[in-house]
Amino acid sequence: MNNTTPPLPTERHVVQRERWPQNGRHILAHCDAQSVIVYQAYRPAIGEYALRHGRLDGPDFSLSRMSWIKPNFLWMMYRSGWGTKEGQQVTLGLRLRRAFFERVVREAVPSTFDSAHFRSREAWQAAVERSEVRLQWDPDHAPSGNKLERRAIQLGLRGRTLAEFAKEELLEVIDMRAFVEAQRPLAQDDNSELQLPVEHPLDIEPRGKEDDNKSTHDPA
Repeated sequence: MNNTTPPLPTERHVVQRERWPQNGRHILAHCDAQSVIVYQAYRPAIGEYALRHGRLDGPDFSLSRMSWIKPNFLWMMYRSGWGTKEGQQVTLGLRLRRAFFERVVREAVPSTFDSAHFRSREAWQAAVERSEVRLQWDPDHAPSGNKLERRAIQLGLRGRTLAEFAKEELLEVIDMRAFVEAQRPLAQDDNSELQLPVEHPLDIEPRGKEDDNKSTHDPA
């Protein structure tokens, strides 16, 4: 596949990394006032349906399981091997309503126990069972796949929150395959030709605390 026009505004990686935080927990995302782009890599049956219909609720997409989304493009590329791993060949950019994305972040409960936020494992487990959103801070990765000190967010959705993500809160399904294929040979940390979607830190603070993590949605 040839790619002449990137599906999203891009900038060279070597330029972007100079302004990105080097460590700590950060939500890097391509966004505007109304929307946030998140990424997922699907097998062809799911990806092709989403591209044809503009939504994800096709026969091969399970609404009964947790589905994980990533707003950080490089983290998605690490996870999918730049679109080469089995079952992750179709990279999609999924434009979500920004208000929905911010709500999801604020309702998220950490996927592992944190004694700084919960008085006991039982309290944390109760919060996990109430919430439809999980939160993980994973090591971010450079284009080559090397680990960075910075942490990247991924969010697991289930129940009604997942259904909303798959349909009514999904504004656009963007085919990223040609772009990923064009950039894959350039995926070295200091390659000045490597282009990535423009990303900036998003100032959204996950709750992640015992007193605040009751979701506005009951688990499905």
